[in-house]
Amino acid sequence: MQNKKFYPWLVVGLLWMVALLNYLDRQMLSTMKPSMMKDIAELAKAENFGRLMAVFLWIYALMSPVSGIIADRINRKWLIVGSLFVWSGVTLMMGYAQNFNQLYFLRAVMGVSEALYMPAGLALIADYHQGKNRSLAIGIHLSGVYLGQAFGGFGATISSLFSWQWTFHSFGLLGMAYSIILLALLREKKTYSVDTTQKSSFKLELSGAFKGLSILFGNIAFWIILFYFSAPSFPGWAVKNWLPTLFSDAMHMDMAKAGPLATITTAFSSLIGVILGGYISDRWVQKTLKGRIYTGVVGLSFTIPALFLLGYGNSFWLIMLGGVSFGLGFGIFDVNNMPILCQFVSPRYRATGYGLMNLAGISSGALITGFLGKSADAGNMRHDFALLSIVVVITIILQLTVLKPKTVNKTED
Repeated sequence: MQNKKFYPWLVVGLLWMVALLNYLDRQMLSTMKPSMMKDIAELAKAENFGRLMAVFLWIYALMSPVSGIIADRINRKWLIVGSLFVWSGVTLMMGYAQNFNQLYFLRAVMGVSEALYMPAGLALIADYHQGKNRSLAIGIHLSGVYLGQAFGGFGATISSLFSWQWTFHSFGLLGMAYSIILLALLREKKTYSVDTTQKSSFKLELSGAFKGLSILFGNIAFWIILFYFSAPSFPGWAVKNWLPTLFSDAMHMDMAKAGPLATITTAFSSLIGVILGGYISDRWVQKTLKGRIYTGVVGLSFTIPALFLLGYGNSFWLIMLGGVSFGLGFGIFDVNNMPILCQFVSPRYRATGYGLMNLAGISSGALITGFLGKSADAGNMRHDFALLSIVVVITIILQLTVLKPKTVNKTED
């Protein structure tokens, strides 16, 4: 089956579901606060809720480079299947949590297990799609991310109909069952060889890891890509984790309605953005090597007025327009991160490179998540949302002036 023409697209389809569950399981907590704090009183304080969201991001960020290094060295199929099974099990266990400390611990474990997926999944898709459809393939995969984010917004709705415990139990069992399907159908495809003549040892693996890191950090373009990826993560993660709260406060709406509205607004527009951005990027790069970079700039440009509308919009429709514009622009930007990396980094180190990008990007997200928790308590969240547009402007300037690709697909160093 692996040799069939349709199989590269089947891989995208299989991993699409994993991406959906990856974001659904982490995101639904952001809207379930009202129902959960009836049983776990510490969640009533916004700063504590911010800590719960931030611990996931910090652990996820720190584990991302490690997961990328592992993915470049071993069979990515087993890494993806194992990651899905473990974080789904953690989701199941969260339904049994009885206090804040238990939730905090499980959220940290989820950060470890979920971090193992994205570098491996994106690198595998990039290896299966090396031609003219790389961005589109990654865009379809990332549409699962944004659909998972949208479905996560229904966490409050489902928990109000049943219970927050039932919600965690159900989605945890769903992910564990899907990991068995993935085990049967997913196949590895590395476009480079791994030396198997030497007996594996910790010293040998450590040496290989340091070699990859030295090659990446010796590439000035990679440093720019790191900043290009991380700076928009400030507003990106602010929207993912705090937009339901902003919608609820700004429009005086119950979280059971504000949660789905906020996440659906941004997630579905982002879903359109990743498909549109992937399609445009694949065609623009055939005319100029900076086509993917120009596409990313177009996407980021949409987020600047969006942040002002979210921060200072004084009507329902202005705030909704801000959410749609941000989601569309961020999707167009997001779909091109791995394809741009492929223009500067060889297949042997792409998962490691994306892991480091996750470290930089999600560390930014963890910082802004904790900061906005305090900002919400002080009543300054909307103003601080608008100020995040500054980092987007700086990113666009650096992206246009510094990144100069020499090929569509870099091969071995």
